Order: sequence, then structure tokens, then C-alpha cells
Amino acid sequence: MRRAPILAALAVSLGLSARARAQTDAGVQQPEPQPQATQAPAPPPPPQVQPREHAPIVDVMTLRIMRQKGILTEAEYRAARGDLAETIGDERADESVNVVVGKWSATVYGFLESDFILDSTQSFNDLAGNALVQRPIGAPQPAGPPVSQYAGSNARLQFSIRNTRFGLRLRAPELHGIRASGTLEMDFLGGSSAPASGEAAFFNSPTLRLRHAYLKVETPIVDVLAGQTWHLFGWQPCYFPNTVEIQGVPGQLYDRVAQVRLSHRFVAGPTSFEIAAAALRPPTRDGGMPDLAGGLRFAVDKWRGLQTTGAASTDLAPLSIAVTGDYRNFRLPVFQSLPTDSVDLSTGAIAVDAFIPIVPATPHRRGNALSISGEFVYGGGISDMYTGLTGGVTMPSFVNSTGIANAPSYQQTVDNGMVVFDNCPKTYAPGATSCNDLHAIVWMTAIGGIQYYLPGVNGRIWISANYAHTESPNIQDFTTTSAPNALASTYAQQANVRKSEDWADGNLFLEPHPSVRIGLEYAIFIDHYVDGVTATNHRGQVSGFFLF
Repeated sequence: MRRAPILAALAVSLGLSARARAQTDAGVQQPEPQPQATQAPAPPPPPQVQPREHAPIVDVMTLRIMRQKGILTEAEYRAARGDLAETIGDERADESVNVVVGKWSATVYGFLESDFILDSTQSFNDLAGNALVQRPIGAPQPAGPPVSQYAGSNARLQFSIRNTRFGLRLRAPELHGIRASGTLEMDFLGGSSAPASGEAAFFNSPTLRLRHAYLKVETPIVDVLAGQTWHLFGWQPCYFPNTVEIQGVPGQLYDRVAQVRLSHRFVAGPTSFEIAAAALRPPTRDGGMPDLAGGLRFAVDKWRGLQTTGAASTDLAPLSIAVTGDYRNFRLPVFQSLPTDSVDLSTGAIAVDAFIPIVPATPHRRGNALSISGEFVYGGGISDMYTGLTGGVTMPSFVNSTGIANAPSYQQTVDNGMVVFDNCPKTYAPGATSCNDLHAIVWMTAIGGIQYYLPGVNGRIWISANYAHTESPNIQDFTTTSAPNALASTYAQQANVRKSEDWADGNLFLEPHPSVRIGLEYAIFIDHYVDGVTATNHRGQVSGFFLF
């Protein structure tokens, strides 16, 4: 079986040899056999290039995802979270909407608010602030023309959306450890008071108002802030009470102002120490000198409790205490119709604030948390740092009893409630004695609050209560019966001047969804007038919030 293939191969070989000999005999030169070149292997085919997916020029993501992707450094993340938490809280800050362009980003944040308010008197708008409670029917009438007491004995119902708020935080990429950001925030609480502008326009078409507009540069050495934001005095907003009511409430430092601020935070293990100083817009632009504030804040960063400031911002805040001071100078024209000189008055104030977690909380255990907070303030000429606080005192004015047409009057260059002149002439007359005694109205306020977050619902239901006392030790010196030198007729009457006020409230908050919050409040306002009359307002409020 094997012979056939062998014989076939031999025949082929012999045939080839015979053909070669024949060609040689015919004179055909046979080329010498060349060694066969080894063929190089064919190069591998080029790899198939998949179409490249370019990163989008514009992307939308949350603050938390930006941190995970490395778009934000840890320091940038903490800075952004801190700026947003004041309005929407730490949880919502993590999920805030960010428009990202390369390493730049813009955060849109805020909340929609609907308020339903019933007052027992007609003393307040939706924002009560420190306005006077109207005297009830039957209260003693002041000297002079009768004063209507209708508003002090009849109720008022208000539906409002004016505290709706939105903001934009812009961030540049961190460079060599330097972080730069800017914040612009607005609400709709601007405009005149109802019904001066008409109630429909006041509530249905509210006026847009600027809240914050500032830039911030953070460096390893010093942080610089320039623009309008919270006043440093009282280390605002870290110690605001938790209320459903639109802030600022009675006795609460609540002031945003243009400023330049320098600060630095020192960290030592579980504690931190912060120092800050600021030059702020002066209380009167003709004073020639800025308002000056400085403060120190100590915090135990590992001892944290759940804290809600205002109604919409809930955050894990450290145990802390802050001491701040304020110095300001008032320079006003002397109290003359045609002044040729000025009078100066320097004032000072001090504030002590604290937040203490009694039962701490953690990011994973936010229920059964209890905390307290408080603030004490004493100082002169500081009423503008509270919402609508004057106590009823106004600057005296000349009485034109000369018969001279268009007799010049004193041009007031400072807001009411801060300082006032004393020992003044009663009427305008050529060559009348000037009034050089300028006095600061002194205010002392104290406010404290408690917050408890119920167990079993991870802090989604909580209750809070607050109490505040506001008092002026010297405001009675500028009323009709005690003003020296017979200028009493141009001072506010005792019936319109508050000696002190007590305010208290209780609140219940529910959060059925991380972006939805419902609050219920009962509050009582008790005004004590200089003439001994007490006026009381009861307020019930239900509010809804959508946080974004």
C-alpha cells in the first residue's frame, strides 16, 4: 500500500532531472540556484480606532458627584457646602444642581415658600420683625389728638409667597491652593409696605430684592470676602433660631451689609479657632468712617448636633461659642436749620453667641438629637442691625412758628432708632441756639432656642421653641414727658414708644420628602410701652417649602 506514493515521487524526480540535462545539452545556461529569501511577516493590521467620545462641553451634576469625579477638591467641596447650607441645608447642598463647564461651575439653589398667617391684631405684614404691636381699644389715650386703636383689636389674615428665595453660586477652579467664588442671592421681600402700594400688587407682584452679592477668595493664609452678606456682629447666620416665621424675629440680630472681611481658621485636632475682622458700610454715609467689627469663634468640630437656622436650612453643626464686637462713629450736622458744624458720637456693642448639642447627631443618625442656642447683645446705636427696630423714637424736628415762609428745617442724615438729639430749641428762629447733645439709643437683647429631632424618622420630624427679650434702658429719655428743654412736642409720645418687648414661639416641622418641608408655628408678641400700656399679638402660621 505504501509503494505507490514512493514510486510516484521517484518518477517526478527523474523527469525533472532529465529535463534539466536536456536544457544543458541545448546550451541553455541554467542559473545557479539562489537561496530562497525568507519573506518578512506582514505587519499586523492597524488597530481599529473607535470614535472618541469627547467629554461634553457643558454638563449638569450634583455637588456630591462633582466631588466623586474629582472636579471639586475636598476643600472646594467643603467651601461650597458651607455657602449653600445657610439657605438649603447640608443634605440639599449635596444634591444641588450644578452646571459644569470644564473646571468651572455654577450652582442654582433656593426654595419656594408659601405662608398662611393669621394675626390677632393689624400690626404686621407677613414679615413682623420688630414692628410695634398696636395698642388695643380701651388703652389710655396719649395727650393730644386721639389715636385710633382699631388696629390693636381686630385680626388680619395674610397669604404670601414673598419669602421665596433663589441664588446662584459661581466657582472658578482651584489654583495653587487658592479658591475663588461669587454668590448672588435674591428674594421678593422688597418694595413698600401694604397697602401703600396696594395689597394686590404687594402680595401678587412682589418686588425682587437683593440679599447677597459678594466674592470670596480663600487661601492657606487668609480668606478675603468683599460685597454684601451677613454682618460679622453676632457671627451671623450661624446662631439664628429655628422658626417658621419669616426672619428676623424680635430680639434677633439680622443684618446684611456691604463689607470687606478678612478671616482665618486655625485647626488643632478636633477643635478649631477662627478670627475675623471687617470694615462695613457705615450707619450714615456722611460719617466719614466705616463700621468696624471683629470676632473670635471657638468650635469643637467632632461634637456635632443637628441645627436648623431659619426654616429651610438644616445642618450638622459643631458645638461653638463666638464673641464679637462692633464700633461705629456717627457724625451729624449740629441741630440747626443751617448748620455750619458737626457733632460726633462713637458707640460700641458686644455680642455673645453659642450653639450646644446636648444629644449629638451624625450623618447616619439624625434622629433623637437635641440642641440649644442663644445670643446676648448690648450696645448703643445698633437698631439697624435688627429688622425694623426703632422703638417708636424719631429724630426731633424744628417747629416753624416764626411766620417766615419756607423756613429751613433740619435735614436728617441718619435712620431713626439709632441716635437722637437732646437739649434742643423748641422753635426755629434766626440765630436759635444749636443742639449739640447727640445720644445713642441703647438696646439690650437676649434670645434662646431649643430644637429636638424625633427618633425613628431620621430627623425628618422635629419641634423647636424660642424666647426673646428686647429692652432699651434709656429710650424713655426721648419721650414727651421726660425730654428736657421743652422739645417734647417734637419727640414721639409715650403711647408710641416701646420700653421693652417679649416674644416667644413654638414650632413643628415635618419633612415628607427631602425637598419638601412643612412648618406650623404659634407665636406671641408682647409690647410694653413707656406709659405702662401692654399690647399683645397672637400669630398662627402654616408654611410650605420646596427646596432646590
